[in-house]
Amino acid sequence: MRLFIAINLSESLKDEIASIMQNLKSFALQGNFTRRENLHLTLAFLGEVAPTRIESIKQAMDKVSGGQFTLSIRELGHFPRSGGDIYWLGVEKNSSLLKLHTELCRELKAAGFKLEGRGFKPHLTLGRQIVLRTAFDQAEFSSKIPPLFQEVDRISLMKSERPDGILTYTEIYSKYL
Repeated sequence: MRLFIAINLSESLKDEIASIMQNLKSFALQGNFTRRENLHLTLAFLGEVAPTRIESIKQAMDKVSGGQFTLSIRELGHFPRSGGDIYWLGVEKNSSLLKLHTELCRELKAAGFKLEGRGFKPHLTLGRQIVLRTAFDQAEFSSKIPPLFQEVDRISLMKSERPDGILTYTEIYSKYL
């Protein structure tokens, strides 16, 4: 099964981000936008994992310490890709979030999991393969995004699957911080 560890978002924050996505869609010539239900902040992508390894993931998650902290989401950004870019909302630098990510990755690696080697750039993916009209002004769009916040008090092990062809994320375990 395909797994990742994430911070799930509150329903009210998902509503606010869905509104931002709707505004972004009005500038899109094409794109595959994230379903509102799937909005999250990925902490560690595990990929395909045998069901027998789930217990070791839970144990790694349980070893992570910390406490509640606040996420601050601010700006629109994108990762350039051929065929359309990945657009996201950026998360402000946060020492508690970075500590959580570092500890989680250390515990997962100690349990024998191979993780992506690229640096941690916390963001909320709005969509992939997005091509916007040339009239789109990213700086102006970003300036109209209100500051968004969320209190974080737990992390979740998520399963990614496609029942009936619809990408769906399901929480299979969570751990309070």
